[in-house]
Amino acid sequence: MDADELLERVVSGGLVAPPDAVVAMLSGGRDSVCMLDLAVRARGPEAVVALHVNYGLRDDSDEDERHCAGLCESLGLRLEVERPQRPEGPGNLQAWARDSRYAAAARLATSLPATIVTGHTADDQVETILYRLASSPSRRALLGMRPRDGRLARPLLGMTREETTAYCEERGLPWRDDRSNAEPVYARNRIRSGLLPELARVHPAAAANVLRTAELLRDEAEVLDALVAVEIDGSGENARGTISLQRLDELHPALRRLVVQRLADAAA
Repeated sequence: MDADELLERVVSGGLVAPPDAVVAMLSGGRDSVCMLDLAVRARGPEAVVALHVNYGLRDDSDEDERHCAGLCESLGLRLEVERPQRPEGPGNLQAWARDSRYAAAARLATSLPATIVTGHTADDQVETILYRLASSPSRRALLGMRPRDGRLARPLLGMTREETTAYCEERGLPWRDDRSNAEPVYARNRIRSGLLPELARVHPAAAANVLRTAELLRDEAEVLDALVAVEIDGSGENARGTISLQRLDELHPALRRLVVQRLADAAA
């Protein structure tokens, strides 16, 4: 797939369509660079704002920021840079970094208003599903990331990392490689470098099958969510927002569990 075909797929997906502006989350890596360039080609530079978050966690963090600034200048784009204060004491730095960048993106998107786009690819989707499967015993762990989640859009979920690399090379777009992505201390990195190659040896279509399974489960989840809503909320004039213990006891155990989970989530 060449660069123009990739652009066609992104545009036809409708996730970067007007009227909202686009906030492109830009790490400087190939996937985010690819997404940024696609957004500019789809909407024009006046409709796109790049957001880079400099966490200051690596020696070359400032080099990443300078790279992003140079790229945005070459594309004629506005760049917003956030430098969150690193928390003191022990804690999950990856979770802090994730929360920081999404909070910054949400603030910027609300002020414009805009759709937030990320460079998540099919490879990221497989890694996410496998990580959640190993760490979170729930049905939703298998659903993966949605192409659209409120203001957040992931237009590249149907593309592979190989395709984003080829796109950047064809378009002459420079990118930065995050050295921490190779460090085995992070679970996601171990999945990427260890588990996925082993799954490919078991079956060459393993990754594609994981993606297809998640897609089917997301479709089925919509049906299940609708069934749960009927039990809890009723419909039309009979909407009630509660369920009796007698009715709860009559439900199939699987549906009962989903209803209880929905009620617990609502109460949290």
